[in-house]
Amino acid sequence: MLFNSLSFVVFLIVVLALYYSKILSWTGKKRMLLLSSYVFYGMWNPPLVILLWISTVVDWTAGKKLATLENKKKRKLWLLLSMVVNLGFLGFFKYGNFLLENFTAILQSIGIEYEALPMDIILPMGISFYTFQTMSYTIDMYYRKGERARTFLDFALYVTFFPQLVAGPIVRAKDLITQFYEPKKATIHQFLWGLFLLTIGVFQKVVLADALLSSTSDKVFDAGKLLHGVDAWIGTLAFSGQIFFDFAGYSTCAIGIALMLGIILPDNFRYPYASIGFSDLWRRWHISLSSWLRDYLYIPLGGNRHGITRMYVALMLTMLLGGLWHGAAWTFVIWGALHGIYLVGERLLKKLIPIKINAWNGIFLAFLTYTLVNITWVFFRAKGFATANDMITSMFFLNPDGSKILGIAEIGKVVIVITGLFLCHWFMRNTSMKEVSLKTPSWVLGVGWAVLFFLICLAQGSGEQFIYFQF
Repeated sequence: MLFNSLSFVVFLIVVLALYYSKILSWTGKKRMLLLSSYVFYGMWNPPLVILLWISTVVDWTAGKKLATLENKKKRKLWLLLSMVVNLGFLGFFKYGNFLLENFTAILQSIGIEYEALPMDIILPMGISFYTFQTMSYTIDMYYRKGERARTFLDFALYVTFFPQLVAGPIVRAKDLITQFYEPKKATIHQFLWGLFLLTIGVFQKVVLADALLSSTSDKVFDAGKLLHGVDAWIGTLAFSGQIFFDFAGYSTCAIGIALMLGIILPDNFRYPYASIGFSDLWRRWHISLSSWLRDYLYIPLGGNRHGITRMYVALMLTMLLGGLWHGAAWTFVIWGALHGIYLVGERLLKKLIPIKINAWNGIFLAFLTYTLVNITWVFFRAKGFATANDMITSMFFLNPDGSKILGIAEIGKVVIVITGLFLCHWFMRNTSMKEVSLKTPSWVLGVGWAVLFFLICLAQGSGEQFIYFQF
C-alpha cells in the first residue's frame, strides 16, 4: 500500500477513526495499530508477513534473555541467534541471486563450466529497514544500553509500526517503544502539522519526483547509447532531485502520519544538498541510517580510537557495506566506495588546508559537494558498469559526438527545479520548516497548503512506488 494512493487514504481514515474512538482502551488501540500495520504490509504480499513475525518473536525472546542473563557465553549465543536470523533473511532474500551470480562468474573465470538455475526470490518490501531496526534492539540489549520492552505488544508494534515500516526512518527502541507505554493523542496543532507534513511528502513524491523529474532521469539512463555531456548532466541532476524528493517525501509522510497519532519520529533529512563537505552530508542525508552505521559498524570497527590508519579503514569498510546495504550490485559498492574516498579525502584536506567557512566560500563548497555527489549518483542509478562508464565519460565531455536526446524545454524544466532545490536547501540549511512556519502568517500557510493540494490533484500521480522500497 502506497502513501500516494487512494487506498491508503481510506486506510488512514479508518485507522484514525478507530484510534481516536472511545470504544478502545490504549491496549486495544495498540493492538489495532499492530493489526493495521500487518494489513498495510501484507497488501504487497501476505506470506511475507511471516518474516516479520519470525523476526519479532526471535528478537523479543533474545532481548528478554539478554536483559536477564549474566553468563557471557549464553548472552553471546542469544545475540548471535538474533543476528543469524535477521542477517540470514536479509542475505537470502536480498543477496541470494547476487551471491549466486558472482559464484558462477568465479567458477567460469577459472575454467569450470557451471550454470546455476536462477532463484525466483521475491525481495520483501523494507526488509533492510526493519532488519536494521530490530537488530539495533538486541545489540543494545547485549551492551545494556537500554531497557527491554515491557510487553510483547509494545515490541511487536515497534518492529511493524506502519508509517515507517517500509522505508524508515530507522528508529531506535528507546525512541519509539517508550512512546507506546502511555496513551498518546495528538493535539489539534500536532494533528494539523502532521497532515501538513503528509501533504508536503506526497507533493514531493507525486509532483516533483514523479511528474517533473523521473521521466528525464529514465530517458537518459535507459538511452542505451553515448550521450552528449549536457544530456548526461541533466539526466543525473534529474535523478539527484528525483531520489531526494522521493525518499525525503516518504520520510516526511511517515513523520506526519505518526504525528497525527501523537507519535514523534526523528527527522531523516536536513537539507542535504546544501552540505559543506561529505561529513556534513551524512549528518543531513538519511540520518537514521548514517547514525546506525556509525553506532553499530564504524565505532565497533574501531572508529577514531585506534589511530589514523585504523580510522580510515573503518570509514571505508563502513561506506562499502553501506553501499552494499542499498542494493545487491557492484555499482552500489562503487557508490559506497566513492563516498568513503570523499570522506577520507575531506579529512586529509582539512588537516592540510584549514578553511574558515563564510557565506561566500560556503555556497561554493556546497555546490562543489553537490557536484561530486552527482557523480556518485550515476553508479547508484545505472543498471550496470557499461551505462555508468558511458555516463561518466559524457559528463566529463569525453564523448563530443554523443547523442542529444533532450529538448530545450525538458532541459529548462530540470534546471529550474534543481536550481530551486539547491537554493532552498542553502537558505534552509540552518533552520527548519517548523521554525519558518512559526514566523509565517497563518493565511499564507493556508494558501500554500491549498496550492500543494491542487498541484497533487493536477499531477494525477500514477501510483509509482517509492524508490527505496527496493532496498
